[in-house]
Amino acid sequence: MKYRNFGKLGIQGSAFGLGCMRFNGAASGDSVIDEQKAISLIRRAIDGGVTYLDTAYVYLDRTSEIVVGKALRDGYRDRVTIATKMPSEAVHNRAEMEALLQEELTKLQTDHIDFYLMHGINREKWEYFKSIGAPEFFEEMKQAGKIRYKCFSFHGPYEEFETIIQDYDWDMVQIQYNFMDVDNQAGDKGLALAGRLGIPVVIMEGLLGGRLAKAPDNVQALYDAFPVKRSAVEWAFRWLCNHPEVATVLSGCNEAEQIDDNHVRAAYLARTKIGCTGCRYCMPCPNGVNIPGTFSAWNNVSLYGIDPKHDWGFMQMTKNGATPDKCVACGACEAACPQHLNIIEGLQTAWGELNR
Repeated sequence: MKYRNFGKLGIQGSAFGLGCMRFNGAASGDSVIDEQKAISLIRRAIDGGVTYLDTAYVYLDRTSEIVVGKALRDGYRDRVTIATKMPSEAVHNRAEMEALLQEELTKLQTDHIDFYLMHGINREKWEYFKSIGAPEFFEEMKQAGKIRYKCFSFHGPYEEFETIIQDYDWDMVQIQYNFMDVDNQAGDKGLALAGRLGIPVVIMEGLLGGRLAKAPDNVQALYDAFPVKRSAVEWAFRWLCNHPEVATVLSGCNEAEQIDDNHVRAAYLARTKIGCTGCRYCMPCPNGVNIPGTFSAWNNVSLYGIDPKHDWGFMQMTKNGATPDKCVACGACEAACPQHLNIIEGLQTAWGELNR
């Protein structure tokens, strides 16, 4: 499993987070959740390295938190962070907020919630939450240790997102985002704004409700044209993970095979040598080193077992004299890197492994 930074919070979490909204129902039809199957899936994900679980008060007829709580017995709670949510329609005053939070803590069988979100807010809901004192309540609960981070999930236009995210001292935000939603809801601009504010972003609907999991023929033809073959799901997740503002990408699973598919992707990503996203803030190098090209070639060799001499990018760098042995450790690149990578050390190690 690959782990990513959570912005200003100074913590790390798994790049893949388990969404707990789509578990299968019991075969008898008496329950919206097959509890034993769901518990097995949750624990399978955690055993595979998942550290972020996302649920909500209203999910699965208010039973999702219950099954998550049961799954986190036997020491599993200590291995994860939990995100759950306060819906605006369930609270009207301070007493109801206190009662709802306590109900969620009881269901989850824990004494604190790591990421507590005002659920699905837009401008109207944000004004409502403010009118009943929710921001002050969240602050007090954080001070009391019942929640660790004050957060919100968002559905609405960018203009409303811009207002809300700058109107309170948020610790994390959850948005709908994928390569088809760059201009919808918070979109590219919202993701970038959160990044500038140091607020980590958790992604929901990374596959657009499953619509991006199977590519139509013309899109599949584009995927097939690439020398490295990946599924449509992997392309979608890789696109999201190339954004440094993204802390975790949520994926709902209801079958063991889906958990394993995500672990396969995670296993690939775990072979990544360095988390360079190719943003090119480090360029141009005053000594002519192609820094992102070096790291791309280094990752390709590690991920896919490519002979460096056959990697097109490395071949071009060698031809153009842009190889990492030209680095003089001036540090200009590290000062410009938004991910604070150890570029100088990385270039030295990359050169040793690529120039074999």
